[in-house]
Amino acid sequence: MNNRKKKYFWHPMTDTRASEEETIVIERGDGNFIYDDTGRKLLDGVGGLWCMNVGHNRPEMNRAISEQMEKLSYYQLFTNIAHPKAYDLAEKIIQMTQEEEMAKVFFTSGGSDSVDTALKITRQYWQAVGKPNKKVFLSLEKAYHGMHYGGTSVGGNPIYREFIGPGLQDCVRVSSPHLKKNKWNCQDPEELTKLCIAELVDTIEQVGADNIAAFIAEPIQGAGGIIVPPSSYWPALREVCDNHDILLIADEVVTGFGRSGHLFGSRGWGIKPDAMILAKGLSSGYVPLGAAVFNKRIVEGIESATNGANVIIHGHTYGGHPLGCVAALEALRIVEEENLVMNAREVGAYLLERLKGLEGTYDCISDVRGKGLMIAIDFENTGKYDVEQTSKNVQAVADYAINAGVLLRDELQTIIISPSLTFSKENADQLFDAIHMGFEEWQKQQ
Repeated sequence: MNNRKKKYFWHPMTDTRASEEETIVIERGDGNFIYDDTGRKLLDGVGGLWCMNVGHNRPEMNRAISEQMEKLSYYQLFTNIAHPKAYDLAEKIIQMTQEEEMAKVFFTSGGSDSVDTALKITRQYWQAVGKPNKKVFLSLEKAYHGMHYGGTSVGGNPIYREFIGPGLQDCVRVSSPHLKKNKWNCQDPEELTKLCIAELVDTIEQVGADNIAAFIAEPIQGAGGIIVPPSSYWPALREVCDNHDILLIADEVVTGFGRSGHLFGSRGWGIKPDAMILAKGLSSGYVPLGAAVFNKRIVEGIESATNGANVIIHGHTYGGHPLGCVAALEALRIVEEENLVMNAREVGAYLLERLKGLEGTYDCISDVRGKGLMIAIDFENTGKYDVEQTSKNVQAVADYAINAGVLLRDELQTIIISPSLTFSKENADQLFDAIHMGFEEWQKQQ
């Protein structure tokens, strides 16, 4: 552990007065492993932050980025300027999203940028087609859509808005389809879908469909606790949006490019969104990059506008950065050639099955769930343990796992597992053993 004081920067999502004694300083990475400044080797169960899909320090990734630096390190995409790799990557993304009938890409420098881009462009679409009153955004109560102002406004956790004053107007949230934690205490998947959709329809009727621009949601909610909805939920959501002329935005920042065991999370539910938000796995975290992708309906509506709404008044200095585009092209090549989507599905299912075997063994575990290489272990907070003690239990197990050589992410009541899509069953066994040991050590202290 590194105990240097960080005098000159704040950690995101961290108490500014928190002790620096336990800071882990990561100096290098290799494959599915990272190394701290003491030389300790750790299996990366976090995948950087959901993003290192092809693993750390891939020679071909490094080579592609280095070669691009020798040609062009940076140029922008505003007005009539471009660079070749932006064309190449846009074409690749549109090819990969043909099932969803996507038509145009807008490049950004990350997921939060992409969320705000999608929100702005969907509102602009309704202006373009002569329905300017359609401004309201619907989202889910436990949603996470990044930390920009728009994403914070449609996000579901009120703590993110607590100290910034009011967010955007016209943001309305409905219940998340969480099988273990919902206000109806319903654990039947089909019934939960019906209850959630009925609530959504009631909300649309109250707000008025003529006032609603879009529904934005993650196909599998990530930071909200890896909430895997019933398989019937997204098809029903798509149907409701169609019936009420509401655009559907799929936030694929986490689920895009294979993490869920499907190329896109929404594709795993068999639906076509109107817009898709991409980042993280797009460039596998090697260079910051994001994109918002829009279908033919939105593109044609904006491009054919006669009221001035055909002009895109939006952009980012680093959107479509040449190094990011090259990193993305190489990362996507690796994902396809190494069939990492299927690997995520198979290794994820193997690890989930092993972890589910811990349910009932330790009384602090309330739920183990996941899809692909997105897995959560929930800790009990309603019975024997209060919220504060539950959080301490989560941290204790994660700390024991670190001592066993595996880095996990502890989030209040949940351990989140999101490794690279290159994870093997041997890696999964090592992760399981470390978590199991963590629970054993925790139980000894009770």
